[in-house]
Amino acid sequence: MLAPDLREKLRHNAAVNIADGSLFGFGIMGLASYVTIVPLFLSYLTESTALIGFVATLFYMGWQVPQLFVSNYVAGLRRYKPMTLAMTLLERLPYFGLALVAFAIPTIGTDAALALTLLLLGIQSLGGGFTGTAWQSLMSKIMPPHRLGTFFGIQSACVNLFGAGGALLAALILERMAFPEGFSLLFFIAGISLMLSFVFLALTYEPASESKDVVERANWREFGSRLGEILRENDNFRWFLIARALTSLSLTAVSFYTIYGIRRFDMSPEMAGALTSVLLVSNTLTSTAVGWAGDRWGHRRILIGANLLTVAAIITLLLAPDATWLTVVFALTGAVNATQWSTMMTLTVQFGSVAERPFYIGMANTLIAPVTIFAPIIGGWLVDAVSFELAFAIFAAAGLLSLLVFVLPMREPPGAIRATPKAAIAD
Repeated sequence: MLAPDLREKLRHNAAVNIADGSLFGFGIMGLASYVTIVPLFLSYLTESTALIGFVATLFYMGWQVPQLFVSNYVAGLRRYKPMTLAMTLLERLPYFGLALVAFAIPTIGTDAALALTLLLLGIQSLGGGFTGTAWQSLMSKIMPPHRLGTFFGIQSACVNLFGAGGALLAALILERMAFPEGFSLLFFIAGISLMLSFVFLALTYEPASESKDVVERANWREFGSRLGEILRENDNFRWFLIARALTSLSLTAVSFYTIYGIRRFDMSPEMAGALTSVLLVSNTLTSTAVGWAGDRWGHRRILIGANLLTVAAIITLLLAPDATWLTVVFALTGAVNATQWSTMMTLTVQFGSVAERPFYIGMANTLIAPVTIFAPIIGGWLVDAVSFELAFAIFAAAGLLSLLVFVLPMREPPGAIRATPKAAIAD
């Protein structure tokens, strides 16, 4: 149950944070996408495919790795917003630096531009990681527990919708402007969008937490002991970490869908672009429904369904007689991706007390980082050394194992509160 002042500010907090997510998505998911725009920009600076591919891994490393290490500090805060605002500047301001680097390429040359770009991208990704634990704790504090999944789902839908708009604008700018001026303008507009979203985030209302919801900051040894105690005593959370790692491994298959379609079906670039749209539209359409359903029937059940869809997508891909079937594969994958944001974050904060929430958020992200980082590398090696079929079989098996963990040993966490009329009245 929310405190009375937070209940009064519920609509305000929901509105400003959905606006924050929308403008954030317009900038990072659209205008300066790590999936398309940033790799394309780097392709003008280097011919190294490995280096360009590393940037996508860098994004996930920066997001996941720091979260556990800052959780001890976050758990001792009575207000999460000041840290969130301070750290998120590190993931927003670098885009102005990228705009300057792109604009200065004719003067500084491609080698210097490449080095500065990698430095700025590293700062940006780490900024996201240093922000993540405090931001997730803030959202979990200001939103009702039985509506948190719905909120994340609506926010995710807006992120994708505005990201699609940003991608269209990016395509238009790059079509009409030459390198590097086009990229300089894209990064500058992305920076403006991110700073506007920062304004909305800063409007979030957050009262100070009660002392019972704050953990006294410990030294590193005591901090490690506290984490070890949580892992030893909370077997349900351990099973969740195992299931999440297996889910992350199974979702690595998505990285190879496009190249598989190109090599097996001689898929055209236009088809690849259309499939990206299918993925985005599917994600947008299902995000809100996934969050709402999880709040009503349990987020663990949603993840069971998501793993079934992942396995179904892989099987469909392997049995596909032609490239048109990839539309089904990407539609299923878009629905699965929707669960990885709203459902995973909501479920994570339900395992422990409010005071311990930052520890659970940190462990749920940092401890699975090795899978996120190394699975694509190993998968790529399997494809090159053996076959796509073996790699996809392993990814599908991981999805089935994750499904079994969610079904059998893991239970709904103790903090799970269903969205019922009674809960709505209480809130």
